[in-house]
Amino acid sequence: MQIANLKASVLILLVAAASTLSCKKEKMAVDTATPVIPPVTNNEVVPVNDPEIAKTIGFFSREWQAKSFIAPAYTETSIPASTTATVTIDASSIITKIPQSIFGHNAVWWMGPVPAAASANIKNLNPDIIRFPGGNASNQYFWNAEQGKLPSDVPDTYVDADGVSHPATYNYGKTDHNWELNLAAYYDLLQQTGSQGIISVNYSYARYSTAANPVASAAHLAADWVRYDNGRTLYWEVGNEHYGNWQVGYRIDKSKNKDGQPEIINGELYGNHAKVFVDSMRKAAAEINKTIYIGIVIHETPSPEAWQTQTTKTWNAGVMKAAGDKADFYVAHNYFTTSGNESAGAILSSATTVPASMMNFINQELQTNGAPIKPVALDEWNMFAGGSKQQVSNVSGLFALLVQGESIKNKYGMAARWDFVNGWENGNDHGLFSSGDEPGIAKWSPRPSFYYMYYFRKLLGDRLVPCTVEGSTELKSYASTYTSGEANVNIVNTSSTAESVLLKFKNFNAGNRYYWYTLEGASDNGEFSRKVLVNGSGPALDAGGPADYLSIKARSSGTANGLKVTVPARGAVFVVISKK
Repeated sequence: MQIANLKASVLILLVAAASTLSCKKEKMAVDTATPVIPPVTNNEVVPVNDPEIAKTIGFFSREWQAKSFIAPAYTETSIPASTTATVTIDASSIITKIPQSIFGHNAVWWMGPVPAAASANIKNLNPDIIRFPGGNASNQYFWNAEQGKLPSDVPDTYVDADGVSHPATYNYGKTDHNWELNLAAYYDLLQQTGSQGIISVNYSYARYSTAANPVASAAHLAADWVRYDNGRTLYWEVGNEHYGNWQVGYRIDKSKNKDGQPEIINGELYGNHAKVFVDSMRKAAAEINKTIYIGIVIHETPSPEAWQTQTTKTWNAGVMKAAGDKADFYVAHNYFTTSGNESAGAILSSATTVPASMMNFINQELQTNGAPIKPVALDEWNMFAGGSKQQVSNVSGLFALLVQGESIKNKYGMAARWDFVNGWENGNDHGLFSSGDEPGIAKWSPRPSFYYMYYFRKLLGDRLVPCTVEGSTELKSYASTYTSGEANVNIVNTSSTAESVLLKFKNFNAGNRYYWYTLEGASDNGEFSRKVLVNGSGPALDAGGPADYLSIKARSSGTANGLKVTVPARGAVFVVISKK
């Protein structure tokens, strides 16, 4: 009886095994034709500790805030049947906590008063930091002067890089011109938008002043601004791009100088002068019992370029050795591309490579010159590509998203886009908003970059985590997690063909729903559309995006059949996945 039962059992097992093998073979054949997406599973999630704050972020980490995701109103949306690429969000480690100071912008004195609607848009953008009063213009800016009234040691002419004399022009903090943004209006803008400032003081005054001690005059002017500011501004910087021959003060009229300065500036001179500024400004802050952080200007380009002068090539060595440990942070600027009529591919490629190479170069320069590693502020960035309206296009929006993503990934302490308003110049316009001279478009109308930066900021969590892409070399992605437990991924398609993407996870269990916004250009102006569509909704005019961007519903789907999205050609998706 036992033998008979054993034989029967063996027979049953053999039949079952044969049946199982047959099913597996048949299933494999089906999977080859149409991949079956397994349902979301519940895996063990291991708590992850925050990493040490990078030295290049440093005190800018004070701008970090925990985020809690609130599910938006949504429209149920069908998902792709199949996918061509996979993006994996790896929540098993944290690259960095994300400082809010990465989302900064530049206000400029010539942009004029900011109307209520524009102020509301800026507040929605949530920039955290707004720089003022300009780039090069900061070195002709007298914050406490009324229109046309200057200190007696300010000359009425200056010399350019070639030594040619020109009538000097200056800017006034107390201007009454109704087309300018005066200092009081700048402080109002900060208050209205819930932002804080970074101020670039007038360093070049230390070069062109005709006083017996021009450096003391200029440093005193800066220190008085710190006193007047009275703690409203935490971050300050000494001047602008002084290594450049386009900067006022690069070359001076030696016959008017009274302290023996060289005709052409060099890094060592600036470094020594910067120490005087820092001492004066810190003394002023101490007098009013306030804390401030002061940055000095370094040069960012990793390799010599044709335009660079001897001053530029030797700038970092001179500044770093002369200034030593005096400043609190380093300031760098970059416009990524050339001034040529560059393609979308070239522009987007620069956004993904330059931040890393720039940070590597800065760290190498600091090490070579024996200077300490400190926070780095990329407080002026944009592109120089022009000729096809690149700077006001949908591609400019993708570029902005990539620059911000790479700035977080490469651990910059701060980044600020140049600028809110510039000038049309047939589309060679850095302005985030129209300047009013763009045909058919009202001043302060948001351009495509506004929308990409708004949705990136809105959907991004508070910690950047690793993210990988398989099946495509054209997709770029940045993933994050929320303190409240959700996951986020932002995917940029740099190609001219749409891609469908499957989302996968490590150390994260997706909940039952995910939400996303899809941004893309329209069919106008070749590869540089001046429009952006948000979940299919576009502008009423010839440029910009939807006026009702605040009320556009997210797209959403359940997660039971896998998480899949379509990333449009030269577009992006911003996704948040609910927690289990």
